[in-house]
Amino acid sequence: MRRYLLFTVFISGMTTLAAELAAARLIGNVFGTSNIVWASIIGLILIYLTFGYFLGGKWADANPTPAALYRVLAWGAFTLGLVPYIAGPVLRSAASAFEFLQVGVLGASFLAVLVLFSVPITLLGTISPFAIRLSLDDTVNAGKISGRIYAISTLGSFIGTFLPTLVTIPAIGTKNTFLVFSLLLLFVALAGLGKFASRRDLLMHLWMPVAIVIIALLSRGQALKSNTGQIYETESAYNYIQVAEVNGFTILRLNEGQGVHSIYHPDTLQYNGPWDQFLVSPYFYAGRKPAEVQRVAIVGLAAGTTARQMTAVYGGIPIDGFEIDPEIVAVGEKYFGMTMPNLTIYIGDGRWNLEQSPHQYDIIAVDAYRPPYIPPHMTTQEFFQIAASHLTEDGVLTLNSASVPGDRRLIDGLATTMGTIFPSIYAVDIPGSLNTMIFATKQKTTPENFAANLAALSQDPAVHPLLITSMQTTLAHLRTDYQTTTVFTDDHAPIEWIVNDMVIRFILGGGTQYLQ
Repeated sequence: MRRYLLFTVFISGMTTLAAELAAARLIGNVFGTSNIVWASIIGLILIYLTFGYFLGGKWADANPTPAALYRVLAWGAFTLGLVPYIAGPVLRSAASAFEFLQVGVLGASFLAVLVLFSVPITLLGTISPFAIRLSLDDTVNAGKISGRIYAISTLGSFIGTFLPTLVTIPAIGTKNTFLVFSLLLLFVALAGLGKFASRRDLLMHLWMPVAIVIIALLSRGQALKSNTGQIYETESAYNYIQVAEVNGFTILRLNEGQGVHSIYHPDTLQYNGPWDQFLVSPYFYAGRKPAEVQRVAIVGLAAGTTARQMTAVYGGIPIDGFEIDPEIVAVGEKYFGMTMPNLTIYIGDGRWNLEQSPHQYDIIAVDAYRPPYIPPHMTTQEFFQIAASHLTEDGVLTLNSASVPGDRRLIDGLATTMGTIFPSIYAVDIPGSLNTMIFATKQKTTPENFAANLAALSQDPAVHPLLITSMQTTLAHLRTDYQTTTVFTDDHAPIEWIVNDMVIRFILGGGTQYLQ
């Protein structure tokens, strides 16, 4: 019996951590994966486990039999398998609410989904103390037995940390991840009932896997979201990915969907968004011409909007695109025309890939920020030093960030940090959005240079009109002022603190604009 108990504890520990990570993805698909969301998920699951440990010890003393343990395990496995299907309508309602930022519905939905995990996680929490009670013959070996059981459970948890993230969620999706782990744990419970209880106990619980499979089959093919114009959705190891058609444009949304990460239309390249503004980067230098731009890096390639525009304006120059999520690249190639032969794609972390690059760039475009998902390691003095070292002598670093009305803390912090590396810093608030572009030139430059370049290039019929209109927007909204604040470093970059507070204040204040 002890060997099977240890196996049970191992599978239970593995399933508990797999459920936690799958819960984060299930909830993150709608509510995002900010630190606030993670803290809520982890915190409540720890509370459920704490209650489970307490109940497990109490129940084990009251009924120290294998039959009691495996009945509890069966119900834990069964209720876990139901979670994504019960949560589905709530999540779809939340997804619609998120589309219009209905804060009350969002809060209620978030709480409702988290409460759904209370029963299965609490029941799984009872298993280890139950197993300890069943394994104790005397108190002499109590410490050894307890240590072994918790060690086996933790080893299972270790496996359960990686399996969903690296294998099951990318391969079969979040719902099926719940299904697989639920059925695995349920079969362990049923086998335990058959082995240590009675045939009657086993037969009384056989309906559970049948019910879960039937529910899964009835829910098959049901989209997680049904936002306006959705044509494709998938899950990767990093994101929930959604492609939609809106007013004739193909757009890319990730996770909770608050923001457009890429946009495409076969008949136009002008989107009046942050992508256009990357094009204007070189023209803070006096007398700059499009032919002088020889190589570009894009950190945060997404589905290739900026790369397509760069190719149209600057011709077939080499473009290095850094993107961490290969599924987004696949979506870009299929739905967004990201098939330019001059684009070389590197899969992996943007900072690491940029640091390893052997090339010097005239433009480094950083489009990896989108509140509340701003990677802190790409906001620091050390990162900007890496970027500067990969710029040509008259190169420009440009990043797409965000501000909200009356709150420029993020922009000020980034500009302050960039100003320790680059001699000239400029910002442009893009009309009709919350996006703010920050330009940093490697040499000292002036706004007058930019205005002179615009006047000269406007007279040249060979210059792409998209560049001219983008420069006009830049000049009309160009600002050189920012408040000197904290310098972000690898050791201290309070990005989450600033961004979470900024976004929450904006939403609670009734803000509804999109961050692109």
